[in-house]
Amino acid sequence: MINRGPRQLLAEVQGPGLCIGCGSCVELCPYFRTHRGKTVMLHDCDLSEGRCHAWCPKSELDLEALAQELWGAPYTAQGMGPHLAVVAAKAGSRLDAGRYQGGGTVSALVCAALEQGLVQGAVLTGGEAMATVPTLAGTPQEVIACAGSKFIAAPTLAALNRAQAQESGPLAVVTTPCQAGSLAQRRAKPWPQRGSAGPAELVVGLFCNWSLDPQRLGRFLAERMDLASIRSMDIPPPPAGVLQVETTDGTLEIDLDEIRGLIPPACAICPDMTSEWADLSVGMYEGRPGWNTLVVRNQKARALTEAAVEKGWLKVEEFPAANKEHLVQAAQGKRVRGLGAAYEQGLLGGPGDEQPKALRVSQELLMAVKNREVA
Repeated sequence: MINRGPRQLLAEVQGPGLCIGCGSCVELCPYFRTHRGKTVMLHDCDLSEGRCHAWCPKSELDLEALAQELWGAPYTAQGMGPHLAVVAAKAGSRLDAGRYQGGGTVSALVCAALEQGLVQGAVLTGGEAMATVPTLAGTPQEVIACAGSKFIAAPTLAALNRAQAQESGPLAVVTTPCQAGSLAQRRAKPWPQRGSAGPAELVVGLFCNWSLDPQRLGRFLAERMDLASIRSMDIPPPPAGVLQVETTDGTLEIDLDEIRGLIPPACAICPDMTSEWADLSVGMYEGRPGWNTLVVRNQKARALTEAAVEKGWLKVEEFPAANKEHLVQAAQGKRVRGLGAAYEQGLLGGPGDEQPKALRVSQELLMAVKNREVA
């Protein structure tokens, strides 16, 4: 894996418009900050290597090297990544009422991890629908206050960097797939300096096909409503095909085709729908409102899920085989589109490619993508 410095990060990620605003480079040093959904560099920095570049999920994300390092297996570009189980899940009786997305599974898992002592805090995305705020939660009440999906890019990892700089204890982080990729970079490429920010103890990843550019979405919605009236947003499972914006005056439905132009370019080259680098992954359960799909990826995740069920935080049921097959197909569809788009834009490279690339894969997979043999 290649490490470079902040100037290269600007040239390789900011320049081509690939920055997704994940917050990975923010709060690591005084230079990178976020402003209205955008990541900016305040002052020039000539370091030849930096954590900002090493951990960016859109610069030199070597999928094959990460898979070998973290999974002990090749990156096959199939399915939805390694996992032990897929179950239907929803919040149990111990979780107080809140504005949950789906079944409240993410909030339930985080509360269980806090109670079990697995983590001492959780990095979440708080704030309102149009004004997301990276937040460190330490109690179930603070977790519940952050419930609900945000459909705009948020610099969540900035809160992780800030907390770890203050020598916090072990933390959980709720991430999108690109943010989970950044945390995978940290595990595979730990920084040598003592006290530098490192990986999280528990990563709960969300299913995601794309996010929306905060500034462009704000301008789009401002032509249709008072932004201050927005309370929440939701994208119901197919075949709805709409963005639902709940306001103080009612709910407005916007056809997804109207907002596809607001999707950042970085989303087009993302090959991960189910946060395959996370410990657990959570998404909507199509056809069953009030429930989530929960992907348990490793033994730590399994132990937490079992404890959450035992302590009343979580309820789980069997996930139908037909639903899992559909999920695998959807995940594979995004992988094929993402790798294909990266190749077409010259952003996909192999291990021997000396040019900077957003994504790297094995030479065999690169040739398969080039010949359109990945399906």
